[in-house]
Amino acid sequence: MTSGKKRRRAVVDRAACVACGCCVKVCPLQAIEIVRGVAARVDPEKCVCCGKCARECPASVIAIREVTP
Repeated sequence: MTSGKKRRRAVVDRAACVACGCCVKVCPLQAIEIVRGVAARVDPEKCVCCGKCARECPASVIAIREVTP
């Protein structure tokens, strides 16, 4: 039986990410890393979806989205 409850998740448009690292600097839980100097990746186990990364991203490629588990 599913509750239908939605979860929030930080999603990075990796194709558009410029790997500037601004999101890494503002993440309070160190849930974001720059992979191979190409794009940011969010660790869903650490991320609490506070939205700081999305607000700080100069390229606007990070969004907090609702996903169904």
